[in-house]
Amino acid sequence: MTNKKHSAVLIPGDGIGPEVSSAVIRVFEAVDAPIQWAEHLAGIAALDAGDDVLPNSTVEAISAAGVALKGPCTTPVGEGFTSVNVQLRKRLNLYAAVRPVRNLNGVSTRFDGVDLVILRENTEGLYSGVENQVTDDVVMSMKVATETACSRMARWAFRYATQRKRKKITVFHKANIMKMTDGLFLRCARQVHQRDYPNIEYDEVIIDAGCMKLVQDPTQFDVLLLENLYGDVVSDLCAGLVGGLGVVPGANIGDECAVFEAVHGSAPDIAGKGIANPLALIMSSVMMLNYIADQRGDERCRAAAAKIKTAYDKTLDDGQKTRDLGGELGTNEFTDALIDRI
Repeated sequence: MTNKKHSAVLIPGDGIGPEVSSAVIRVFEAVDAPIQWAEHLAGIAALDAGDDVLPNSTVEAISAAGVALKGPCTTPVGEGFTSVNVQLRKRLNLYAAVRPVRNLNGVSTRFDGVDLVILRENTEGLYSGVENQVTDDVVMSMKVATETACSRMARWAFRYATQRKRKKITVFHKANIMKMTDGLFLRCARQVHQRDYPNIEYDEVIIDAGCMKLVQDPTQFDVLLLENLYGDVVSDLCAGLVGGLGVVPGANIGDECAVFEAVHGSAPDIAGKGIANPLALIMSSVMMLNYIADQRGDERCRAAAAKIKTAYDKTLDDGQKTRDLGGELGTNEFTDALIDRI
């Protein structure tokens, strides 16, 4: 077996980002994952180092490696620089956001049997950032949709569902009001389904009704396909069904590369206190390892991913949890407990 390691960019991020990133490094060492990290900056950490909020060197490194793991980066509210996440998705054309959401043993929630995947178009919609000052007291934000991006995302979603043996895709939309933009998103999904993937069950739900149905019984859904803004909101809603943003991973995937990330914020109020939950970033790193295995055929990565997943499932099942989940462990203590179970 080859001893070659795969290069992966590590962006520690801001706030609690360096702490949870360090946890991932320790876990990867424990399973001997064949990954060589190349650390680069983004966000406030990059600004503090005298660079741009998203340095060209970071983007170029991700392009070269083809894969990255990113901790949370701070985004100012209502002012300041554009979101690092949005910039990364645009510059690297990471058009498919993937958010698996499932119940975890040992994490008590209102619902059992939740096993959802939220797939979100990642480059258009209101997040295109086309905003204008119309008059002194009127501003406008434009929602952008193209047939190219809508069809591309639909094809990706149905291909994903087929590969992962998922049975049903439901599109959440507001085409009853936004007949052109959401209407285009719907038409593209229907076309891809009818032409190429009639084996996958397909459904459409107006998003407000869909959110109600989710909180009534999330087990009636399988894979959700949404445009950008809806996907952002609904993916966080679904995280709340299984314990919060600290227990769900995330990925942003394009044709050439992928960035895996913790989907929670940088939590500056607890940074440096050693109490942050590293699980979301650890789970995202498992997705990264499986992605590398799929793309490059290296089963060492899949084996390492399976070991980590088994270990964190066992850790939670044994009642070893961080404070946000009702436990008492800090960041390092939880990581120690996970490593003990590898």
